[in-house]
Amino acid sequence: MTTFVDRVELHVAAGNGGHGCASVHREKFKPLGGPDGGNGGRGGDVILVVDQSVTTLLDYHHSPHRKATNGKPGEGGNRSGKDGTDLILPVPDGTVVLDKQGNVLADLIGQGTTYIAAQGGRGGLGNAALASARRKAPGFALLGEPGHAGDVVLELKTVADVALVGYPSAGKSSLISVLSAAKPKIADYPFTTLVPNLGVVTAGSTVYTIADVPGLIPGASQGKGLGLEFLRHVERCSVLVHVLDTAALESERDPLTDLDVIEAELAQYGGLGDRPRVVVLNKVDIPDGQDLADIIRPELEARGYQVLEVSAVAHLGLKELSFALAQIVAEARAAKPQEEATRIVIRPKAVDDAGFKVVAEEGFYRVLGEKPERWVRQTDFANDEAVGYLADRLARLGVEEELVKAGAHSGDEVVIGPVDDAVVFDWEPSLATGAEMLGRRGEDHRFDAPRPATQRRRERDVERDEAEEEYDAFKPF
Repeated sequence: MTTFVDRVELHVAAGNGGHGCASVHREKFKPLGGPDGGNGGRGGDVILVVDQSVTTLLDYHHSPHRKATNGKPGEGGNRSGKDGTDLILPVPDGTVVLDKQGNVLADLIGQGTTYIAAQGGRGGLGNAALASARRKAPGFALLGEPGHAGDVVLELKTVADVALVGYPSAGKSSLISVLSAAKPKIADYPFTTLVPNLGVVTAGSTVYTIADVPGLIPGASQGKGLGLEFLRHVERCSVLVHVLDTAALESERDPLTDLDVIEAELAQYGGLGDRPRVVVLNKVDIPDGQDLADIIRPELEARGYQVLEVSAVAHLGLKELSFALAQIVAEARAAKPQEEATRIVIRPKAVDDAGFKVVAEEGFYRVLGEKPERWVRQTDFANDEAVGYLADRLARLGVEEELVKAGAHSGDEVVIGPVDDAVVFDWEPSLATGAEMLGRRGEDHRFDAPRPATQRRRERDVERDEAEEEYDAFKPF
């Protein structure tokens, strides 16, 4: 049974925004009290949060589909819909978020670090929010926007100061068990360790973490054995410790060859050439092991390695090892550049940025931009007044003017939005734009205050005089 997972593909879906409400206030002696439709609630987000108590991505391996709740629709009486509940997904410290193409979206390090993997949709405005001096009684409301849905890849990279690397059964698990309080599985057969083990070591005033990376073998960087699966766990470490077995049972192996093989695999994996190395000769409590350590130590020191002899079983040389690693870790921490305070960068929009663009494609014209695409998603195309409101917004934004500049003619096909989510219509250019063109859309004379009788008579006289003048101008001689 799988107990440790460090890479999963997660399918996330945020909540949809609630629809706005189109409602008119009614009560006794006040049957048309004005629009009172409330706004829809916001859809819930899907948020990744670092939790130190979580050490694996196993839960998401078994349940990869996660969805936040939708916002509630608005109601009459100016009652807004309830916002959707955010879905909080705890992840281990050191989780990297990538898209399906392998691009890094976020690197989550530190307790409480968050990343919004999917953002909830906005709630639609009710007709009360859409009312204005020119549109006193809107008979429509805006729809809620759909929440973002997509796939992200989560990769766990162990956050540790020291990484123990070496062949299977070199004694890495035994070493971490005596240096820290970790209790890894220990046995005398290869690939005993199937998951990275993490321990905390205290040496004087320095406290650091040490990771036991599962055994590497030749070809690990190409996927052989378990190496490729766990090589990512050494990327964050400040120092690499080669654990060499000086009492290996295989006659064809020797510590120097083991070291060369592991270094070759690390070099092929890449990105680890600048990490300091320490060589630990393990199992020197065995007579043959001590003899071999005495033979190969001069060669290792000639290569520039710091060499320490230990025995995890007999607890020999452990104090020297822990303090030597503490010194290297402290130097690495001191050399690490201090993180600068977060600076807010303001990038004002360009003066000539219209917020959209018109692209001429084969046989049609495509309108791309955040605003027009969002407006289309918010429009109820079953409501003529809502469609007219969309036309007003697009005209004010300058879409018609850009279509003319792009060479569009009456009857040409126009597409708003990307390929997978677009609205198609036949374009009919307008001679005028705005509410004047649409006959004062959204107004209702029943909400107008009654005019005096003298004003009404004066308006009728003006209309009659204009009609007579028009007849006199066109009557035959």
